[in-house]
Amino acid sequence: MTANATYRMRGRPLPDGPAAFTTLVELTWIEKRVESWIRFGNQSYEQKLDRQHRVVGFAPNAVFCFVRWAANEHGTIISRVDIVRTVDRGEPYQTLPFVRPGGEILLKIEGWPKVENVLRHVDGIDALGIDPADVDPDHWRHVAHWMNAGEAPRPYTSDRHQAWLRRREIVR
Repeated sequence: MTANATYRMRGRPLPDGPAAFTTLVELTWIEKRVESWIRFGNQSYEQKLDRQHRVVGFAPNAVFCFVRWAANEHGTIISRVDIVRTVDRGEPYQTLPFVRPGGEILLKIEGWPKVENVLRHVDGIDALGIDPADVDPDHWRHVAHWMNAGEAPRPYTSDRHQAWLRRREIVR
């Protein structure tokens, strides 16, 4: 094990690396083959590895949307969207490909028609002037359950968002 690896394992950041306990997401963009991107979320770190690969990071308790799509000569082989809340030191988490260490998965949808519906839902929240990263995590769970059941979820409203913000203040 190198000194740098030892340093990182103890939870201390490298001088030019991400802050301690940052959740890292590996992104790849190879046009029409492998495309992964962040739809929303407030990044606290970014490292470009080359023209096709980069790593982005999110502070603990941040929410982000990770979209993955891949194809081969026969067509699409995977399309998936995950909305994830990052965890802090000592919190339990679920593992997720390309996300280190993992996070609390609020929404997991597979299949392009359903992924498109989630992205349209996110666009609707954006249209309200609300940052999707600030949406009530329970709403993302609601969207996941309804879409997995093949039904349309309730739309997120400004009133519901204001209620969430007030509830969040009380809980803190």
